[in-house]
Amino acid sequence: MAQTVLVPRFVKNPRELLTAGAGGVAATVVDVLLLVLMVERGVSVPTAAFLAATAGAAVCFLMNKYIAFRDRSSVSLQQVGRFGAVAVTTAMLMALSMKILAVHLGVPYLIAKVVCAGVVFVVWTYPAQRRLVFARPMGAGASMA
Repeated sequence: MAQTVLVPRFVKNPRELLTAGAGGVAATVVDVLLLVLMVERGVSVPTAAFLAATAGAAVCFLMNKYIAFRDRSSVSLQQVGRFGAVAVTTAMLMALSMKILAVHLGVPYLIAKVVCAGVVFVVWTYPAQRRLVFARPMGAGASMA
């Protein structure tokens, strides 16, 4: 019962969600450091947001593959391609949402980054990685919690 209060019902594996979130946090640290460096050196906010998010994707891939989703399969070109498609879409969503919040609404870019990263993670990145990039074959890993 306590789990339904803390974790929404659509989340089937809270450990996976939390560790994917931790991977996202690590990737975001890399991402934010690059964002700050680029913006402070005159790169436009949308461009910096896209490039920084793309760079953070490598950290995210490694942490999610081996820690969050416990994927022990060999890295394949198809998996990297799917991850790349999810990461590029994430970067585009970040650039768009950062443009709306930071540029059009005037929210300071680091605050906008935190808000945008959280929303994009919940509505796109985690579900896409779980279903498209690190999906287990039916029946595989059923005992892994």
